[in-house]
Amino acid sequence: MARLDKLKLIPQNAGACSCGACFSLPAGLIFSALLLTGCMVGPKYNKPPVAAAPAFNEPPPQSFAESEGWKQAQPADATLRADWWQLFGIAELNRLEEQIDANNQNLKAAEARFREARALIQVNRSNLYPTISTSPSITTNRLSKNTPTGTLPGDYAQYSLPIDVNYELDAWGRVRRSVAAAREEAQASASDLETVRLSLHAELAVDYFELRALDSQKNLLDETIGAYQKALNLTQHRYDGGLSSKAEVAQARTQLETTRAEDIGVGVSRATYQHAIAVLLGRNPESLTLEEGPLNYVPPVIPVGVPAQLLERRPDIAAAERRTAEANEQIGIARAAFFPQLMLTATGGLLGNTPVDWLSWPSRFWSVGPTLAQTIFDAGRRRAAAESALASYDEAVANYRQAALTAFQEVEDNLATLRILEQQSHAQRVAVEAAKQSLDLSMIRYKGGLVTYLEVVSAQSIDLQDEYAEVDILRRRMDASVLLIKALGGGWDVSKLPGT
Repeated sequence: MARLDKLKLIPQNAGACSCGACFSLPAGLIFSALLLTGCMVGPKYNKPPVAAAPAFNEPPPQSFAESEGWKQAQPADATLRADWWQLFGIAELNRLEEQIDANNQNLKAAEARFREARALIQVNRSNLYPTISTSPSITTNRLSKNTPTGTLPGDYAQYSLPIDVNYELDAWGRVRRSVAAAREEAQASASDLETVRLSLHAELAVDYFELRALDSQKNLLDETIGAYQKALNLTQHRYDGGLSSKAEVAQARTQLETTRAEDIGVGVSRATYQHAIAVLLGRNPESLTLEEGPLNYVPPVIPVGVPAQLLERRPDIAAAERRTAEANEQIGIARAAFFPQLMLTATGGLLGNTPVDWLSWPSRFWSVGPTLAQTIFDAGRRRAAAESALASYDEAVANYRQAALTAFQEVEDNLATLRILEQQSHAQRVAVEAAKQSLDLSMIRYKGGLVTYLEVVSAQSIDLQDEYAEVDILRRRMDASVLLIKALGGGWDVSKLPGT
């Protein structure tokens, strides 16, 4: 087990105390110095350093670079706003997003947790001031005739009006560090609130784009069903004329009915996303109905900035950093337990046999004086508490740095996703056009009796798959745009933390 002096729990010189007064002054002046200035044992807090690259490694999509005025390394030219969803330019999405702050129950719970943490600041701050209490009493007493003092038995009343004053001299900074720790926890709770807010807004945007992608898929399936129905009618007509086999009719019908079943199944996922959006808005699922509309949006250009700015823009990183500062305060609190506790107590009041006695000056009583309490033996409890505080600080530092690494990764991931999906979308558009041309040629060849219907079925399947893939790529691009904004912290920064 580490020695106390190695843990710096018992000061060996003036450096163990922030002010140095209590170990440089003569013993007779220590109390006066503590009373006037006080000391702060424990380490001063310095924000743990986090290594950050000068720029993100993943290049942005070409559409970002082609945007007028966009500069990756100069984010001050264009920054995200708090209402970042306005970037998408979708009126319906804007209307839905604006309802979250007022109605979402998870957000209200997070806001209540912040208010709770803020109230605890005053709870701890109250320890900086004296506690004044009183306990008036009226008692009737009778003395026993069998008392050893031989006092004559009799009845008498006692009217007491005491006032007690208790004040802990914060000589070693325990109370002040407790106040600071509560303040830092409140700031962390405020950051948690903003993390919840950002996550909910991002979740709503993703759900909205998922729903619109399903609407596009259903539109595609509806159009495909119409085309397949015409193909079935053509095949039936050719069969009636002896130009096609019954097997070809069966193939056309199978293709149609399979697509029809798939079209119906889309409704399950759409209803699920619509219900999820309603709950995010704090509403009952049955109270929200969103009209069908295709996913025909363009991913916006997003100002990215540089990695170092994430430390100031991500609320989850800010929460981790504030809890690191709080853990540092706990080290000082643990070290203060090795020093005597200094209390100043005073009691005064009036005491008499009748209420009228309270009006006479001789009924007064009082006492005042300091008290010093020092634990001599605790079987290693304070040592263990100090080691626990040090370990908690190390954990908080690791959590802070891990939060930063995760943030860097999320931005890099989504930059790569957006860039690659943009390239894939161009290639997929070519594939869709080629598939349509192939299907048209297959239908012409089938009508001319040059091929069987099996070639048409194959071309239809490829065409549907390619169009499905195109919708899915756009959906993933829209989702990645939302996730990139979320990874960048939305429009938040540490300057919005409350000073409490």
